[in-house]
Amino acid sequence: MKLFIDCGEIPVIESVADQVYGVTTNPTILKAAGVTDYMGFAKELVRRFPWHSISLEVIADDIATMNAQARQLAAIGPNVFVKIPCQLTDGTTTVGLVDHLTADGIHVNCTALMTAYQVRMFNDAMADRAECYLSIFAGRIADTGRDPAHLVRQAVEAAHENVMVLWASTREAFNIKQARDAGCDIITLTPDLLAKYAKYGRDLDEYSRETVCMFFNDAKAAGLTL
Repeated sequence: MKLFIDCGEIPVIESVADQVYGVTTNPTILKAAGVTDYMGFAKELVRRFPWHSISLEVIADDIATMNAQARQLAAIGPNVFVKIPCQLTDGTTTVGLVDHLTADGIHVNCTALMTAYQVRMFNDAMADRAECYLSIFAGRIADTGRDPAHLVRQAVEAAHENVMVLWASTREAFNIKQARDAGCDIITLTPDLLAKYAKYGRDLDEYSRETVCMFFNDAKAAGLTL
C-alpha cells in the first residue's frame, strides 16, 4: 500500500518526500496553509516533485467550468491527478464529467465518495482508461458511526484494473492497518499521522514508560504543585 501526504505546505512535503509516493491537496488544506496563488503553488509543487503523484482539485461548482479547470490543471504535468468532487454543491452528480475527462486521457481522482452507489458509478466511469483514483472519505464515514472498511473492501474487489482505491480523510494511525487489511491501494496521511507511522511496531512497555516520563517532565515544566 502506498503512502500519500495530505498537505499544502511545500517545505513540509519536501521533508518527507522520500517517505511518500504522492501528495494530495484540497481547497480546505490550501486555505489552512495560506495559499493564495493556486496556479503558482500547483506549478511549483509539480516542478519540485516530478516523480510523485500530485492530486490537485478543481474549485468551480458547475460542470463547464470544472471541465476547463480540470484540463488547465492536468496540463501542468503528466503526474497530475485532477480531483473532481463526486457531486456539485446542489447534489448534481459529476459522473458525466469524469467519464468525459478520462476518455480524453486525463488522470482523475474522484473525491468525497461515501456511498457504495457513488463508488460503483465512478468506478465504471473510469474503467479501461488512464490510471485513476477513487478517494473514499473513510474518516468522515467513521464520524457518522459507520465502519468504512466494508465499503473500502467492496471498492477494492470491484475496482477496474486501472482504478486505485484511496483511503482518505484518515483520522488515526490505526487506519493504516485497517486500510491495508481492506486491500486498499493508497492511504493519505496528514503530516502528524505520517510522523505517528514511525511508531508502528514499537515496544509497548517502552512506549508506556516514555509516556509516563512525558507526564512527569511536563508537570515539572509547568511548575505544578500539590
